[in-house]
Amino acid sequence: MFDSDVNIATERLTLRPFGPQDAVRLRAIVKSGVQFLPPGAPAKTSGVAQWLAHGVHELRRSGQGLHLAMTDAEGLIVGAISLFKTSWSAGTTEVGYGVHPLYRGRGFATEAVRGLVGWAFGTLGLRRIDLTANLDNLASLRVAQKAGFTWEGVLRSAIMEDDGPHDLVMFGLLRDDGRAPAGALPRTELRTERLLLRPQAAADVPHLTATAADPLTQAQTGVPSDYTEGHAKAYIDHSERMRMRGAGIAWTVEELDTGRYTANVDLRDLDWHSRSAEIGYMTAPWARGRGYAGEAVTAIARWLFERHGFRRLQLRAVASNTASQRVAEKAGFVREGVARAALAGDDLIVYSLIPSDLA
Repeated sequence: MFDSDVNIATERLTLRPFGPQDAVRLRAIVKSGVQFLPPGAPAKTSGVAQWLAHGVHELRRSGQGLHLAMTDAEGLIVGAISLFKTSWSAGTTEVGYGVHPLYRGRGFATEAVRGLVGWAFGTLGLRRIDLTANLDNLASLRVAQKAGFTWEGVLRSAIMEDDGPHDLVMFGLLRDDGRAPAGALPRTELRTERLLLRPQAAADVPHLTATAADPLTQAQTGVPSDYTEGHAKAYIDHSERMRMRGAGIAWTVEELDTGRYTANVDLRDLDWHSRSAEIGYMTAPWARGRGYAGEAVTAIARWLFERHGFRRLQLRAVASNTASQRVAEKAGFVREGVARAALAGDDLIVYSLIPSDLA
């Protein structure tokens, strides 16, 4: 069962039960209307005292979990974290959390989750902890990944919110798992003589849309024919989710001197057993013919081979896209053959690069 005097210290936080001393802070939080307190928290300030005396402790008394306050070095409540759905016979529980909007982006949620799951495994002897997050909540997905959880699947239309049903990602962490999930490439900046390769951002949506909607891009790639900013935003979000799953990563490429959007480059179909991947790119119309795509691809290939031990990088280009084939060949890729009718009936030329090709 859960003790009533839990106190878990992390580097910057203390996780401890809510108590009467929190009344003033909680009344201010409830009055402000911010949402991060545990389920069942009062909607009106008049309910704070009753909740602190009884409501917040009901979960612990049931033996199914507990609600804890996240407090910073000054003792200020900056968030809340809970264990719930605990099965003592199965050795399992689920973790949930919320951070005050003014304190988000500082890593508090990840730190609190790590502290609480470490305590749950070490002190309570549990063997598995679940975590769920909305598929479109990238911040929460990153917390799960950074805390060492493994992405196990997607529960389709699992919850109903004001704007309709949402998918939930199911994460799991076992007592014997390592701190970091295997195979998640880090969000990294790379630089070349002329280019900056950086993680994608919301500001890239208009540029990505214009590049994907360009007639030449439309004719020689598999992007949707009615490409909109909605497609671009969905692609950026999807790319980050793929990175967290260890399945890929994407960069925005800029001119180093001007900061002008130049291209999008991504790695996909990562195979961590054979250490192989595929690379693809779209170059902004104004930047074509300047060697930017090849320069970016080469930088990523070196990073992938030298920093992450990959042994093969594949590139495929539509047979009629001679410009893309020149990019591959100038970057050192070796032509291997033709994948017939591989993209909407079009043949694709298959190229590969291995570390010795860059020597």
